Amino acid sequence: MTVPERQGLETVDILRLRGGCGAVLLDNGSAAGATLSFLVPFGTAADWQLSGSSCRAVPAPGAGSHWLLPPASGGPGPSPVLTDPAELRAALGEAARTLAASDAL
Repeated sequence: MTVPERQGLETVDILRLRGGCGAVLLDNGSAAGATLSFLVPFGTAADWQLSGSSCRAVPAPGAGSHWLLPPASGGPGPSPVLTDPAELRAALGEAARTLAASDAL
């Protein structure tokens, strides 16, 4: 699941506070600007209809991209590799509302 960097970073914060953020890839190489890609279960794209985001295959990190949150963090306690699509959808919505409110100030 790929979103613009600003919304993605806010979403990462929301998901991490709830303990539900899996691996996230930061790609600086996009012509449209930097993006964040959340790893979600295979098949999520078939049912994903959320404006401002896209579901696509994400290649391994390479030139212009790196893991913001790697698949295996090695930190204390288990960390998920994949992000639950329902939790991601809710967090993306919350992030969009937070950013809209911030922009309105």
